[in-house]
Amino acid sequence: MDIKGKVHEVSPTQQVTDSLKKRELIVEYIENPQYPEYLKFEAIQDRCNLLDNVRVGDDVEVFFNLRGRPWTDRTGKKSYFNSMQLWKINVLSGAAAASAPAYAPPADLSSAPDDDDLPF
Repeated sequence: MDIKGKVHEVSPTQQVTDSLKKRELIVEYIENPQYPEYLKFEAIQDRCNLLDNVRVGDDVEVFFNLRGRPWTDRTGKKSYFNSMQLWKINVLSGAAAASAPAYAPPADLSSAPDDDDLPF
């Protein structure tokens, strides 16, 4: 699944357990401008690094998997939890998008040596 929106918040990486780390991204999703939605995405393990260059205010496209799981408390009451696990993010506009050139810089032909021995 994917969605486009504006970055509202990027959390620092949290070491949840010895073997699990996660990072959260809050995206403002404006389907109806009168009632914006704030969606929380989770980046886990090596995906945490995907958020290093994302800044508040950036327009982004987030690719994610929707996950759900049951949980039963001590009294036997069952609850269900949903999470949106981020697996890719594209910065559409903002500071991170501006820092990456859209094309390779032109080659400087004036610095080529004069004694070119190519046969053509």
